[in-house]
Amino acid sequence: MIFITAKFRVLPEHADRWPEIVADFTEATRAEPGCLWFDWSRSVEDPVEYVLVEAFRDGDAGAAHVQSAHFKQAQQTLPPHLAETPRIVNATVPQNDWSLLGELAVPDHD
Repeated sequence: MIFITAKFRVLPEHADRWPEIVADFTEATRAEPGCLWFDWSRSVEDPVEYVLVEAFRDGDAGAAHVQSAHFKQAQQTLPPHLAETPRIVNATVPQNDWSLLGELAVPDHD
């Protein structure tokens, strides 16, 4: 899968509304057949920073995402809300879902 993490620094006046601002883009991306997940989180240390964790089935699914109409629209509508260009880590990993973190295994709660 293609695994992507991106950090978005949002202008302070838009930070509280960011989930609403990206709602249509998020919904459309999650509906893509090759999207495995597309999840936003807000930093607990920096209230204007949001982290996007996303994954796509493979390179073809990632390419389809970048070529989609909703991605092209986001390229126009999201930058005016940002303080800087988002930073990204993009990697291909040989799995299709999250693995368990065995070092912090939770015992059965019977």
